[in-house]
Amino acid sequence: MYPRLPDHEVVGDGPFTVFLLHGAYGSRQYFCEEIATLVRRGYRVVAWDAPGYGLSPLPGSYSIDMAAQACADLVDAVGTRTNVLFGHSMGGIIAPLAAVKLGGERVHGLVVSATVGSFSAKSKEDQRVFLEERIAPLAQGKTLSAAAEPLLRTMLAPTSSGPLVDLVLQVAMQTRTDTFMAAINAIVDYKGMPTLAQVRVPTLAIAGELDTVGKPEQMRQLAQAVEGAEFVSVPNAAHYAWAEQPEVFNTALFDFLDRRVGKPS
Repeated sequence: MYPRLPDHEVVGDGPFTVFLLHGAYGSRQYFCEEIATLVRRGYRVVAWDAPGYGLSPLPGSYSIDMAAQACADLVDAVGTRTNVLFGHSMGGIIAPLAAVKLGGERVHGLVVSATVGSFSAKSKEDQRVFLEERIAPLAQGKTLSAAAEPLLRTMLAPTSSGPLVDLVLQVAMQTRTDTFMAAINAIVDYKGMPTLAQVRVPTLAIAGELDTVGKPEQMRQLAQAVEGAEFVSVPNAAHYAWAEQPEVFNTALFDFLDRRVGKPS
């Protein structure tokens, strides 16, 4: 149980709220342009700092279930008539479980970006590389900012650049080491495939075609595990497609929301 509501900001108004859940690197701050785009489109947006991120305190015991319950509590506290959970990377692991906890009366749509249904779905080699790239440098005494920058750059498409990409890097490298270690261990421990089979809301799985973390083939498998889910691949983008190719990403996002969930009034 998380001791209080996670830190969050509310932007815009109206009865249709999109909740933004960031990844293991970062905080809500890297979503600033995505927030502005959603608000211009007529949505109310709630962007959180997950437990341990931003101003939200790090709990003594970290798990995906704890984070999903914290998300569910936040939706119950500040949600509106229509609520969509949009989870990126780690947020895309948390969001399906939060949706299942809340049920169809509180969550009406789910968007998962650049993630996997379960870490166990990765190959043994992918699991080894994932942990070695993220944990080994920290165990050797490197700061997270020093260890993260070269890795984060490999998580972008070769042609990706610009202020949105720069912001992702800047915010991601500010992640606290203790929080990051706790979150990565929680991701590795979580078995999420049974949860996906319980999702009963319209779902979009959206991947960057060049992503080596939330690989398109794994995202397609995730979509197949959720009844009625849709899959979209964003060209010329990798792990942060919403920052690398924002126009293409948001065209797919709004098409899905308009058709499957409804338009903001």
